[in-house]
Amino acid sequence: MARSDYFEELERLKRDTLRMGELAKQAAENAVKALVKRNAELASEIIRGNIAIDELEFDIENRCMKLLALQHPLASDLRTIGTILKIITDLDRISDLAGDIANIVLKIADEPFVKPLIDIPRMSETAQGMIEDCLHAFSTGDIKNLMNFSERDDLVDALCDQVRRELITIMIENPRTIRNASHLLFVALHLERIADHACNIASRIYYMVTGERRKFE
Repeated sequence: MARSDYFEELERLKRDTLRMGELAKQAAENAVKALVKRNAELASEIIRGNIAIDELEFDIENRCMKLLALQHPLASDLRTIGTILKIITDLDRISDLAGDIANIVLKIADEPFVKPLIDIPRMSETAQGMIEDCLHAFSTGDIKNLMNFSERDDLVDALCDQVRRELITIMIENPRTIRNASHLLFVALHLERIADHACNIASRIYYMVTGERRKFE
């Protein structure tokens, strides 16, 4: 592979990683939208869309491995490829968690919620903002919006704890709500994990840009 082809392929990998990130972000955003609107059709679309994200992850991984084997990249290029290999795993997990939420929507779309959905949309909004800032930092190298990720993750954790306490109280007071409340609890837990994966991605991008390790959690 000529060096010009190498640099072109590296840019293609970056673009495809950003495309995978946008797909994962959209899936997570739409999953909560489907929950709020009880939209079973949208939930089904999210589940079907996970196949394309899985295929994209496999393709990106294979191409990264070929570049590593054939071109022996150094310095910032090596960090970029290593970062891509790491973050596509987190992006795939985000899309999987979105699919898990979508499956919950299919189970309870016709049921009234045991409590108003106030904190779950707030969790989703915060997590989506984190993913968006990760994609921007990966694209531009501007990491300033990553620096408060630990605080944003703490906010998502606090909202998840609040949802957990409220739902457990509801289940104790009325055992007939256990099924519905349990599903909403899992939605909150899935959103908490999505924010955790965004923190993982932010840590890897920080390393890609600076060459220094920093853990966001």
